[in-house]
Amino acid sequence: MKLADRDCKVIVNEKALTTPQANTLLAELNNAWQIDSSGQSMTFDFTFKNFHETMAFVNALAWIAHQQDHHPDLEVGYKHCLVRYSTHSIGGLSDNDFICAAKIEQLLNKVRD
Repeated sequence: MKLADRDCKVIVNEKALTTPQANTLLAELNNAWQIDSSGQSMTFDFTFKNFHETMAFVNALAWIAHQQDHHPDLEVGYKHCLVRYSTHSIGGLSDNDFICAAKIEQLLNKVRD
């Protein structure tokens, strides 16, 4: 099943994904997502034409985060939004991070088509 078609799950007694596991899931996303050198988080700096588009994206992303009950860290600027996913409760990346990233990509693909 595609990542974007899955829903986040409550994480209980799980460990962070290993580097090979994270890289397998990363291959299903846009190549602009980057896993940090520690393997504990992944980021994508989305760019937009103006502040209005940036804020519309942030609001749509907030809705996805609310629905999935999985929330990224955001750094918002005039024409960009840096999205950072990490599952803090396990100290690294989980399937939930990749599921939400895929849902964001799916949303942007619909808007930009």
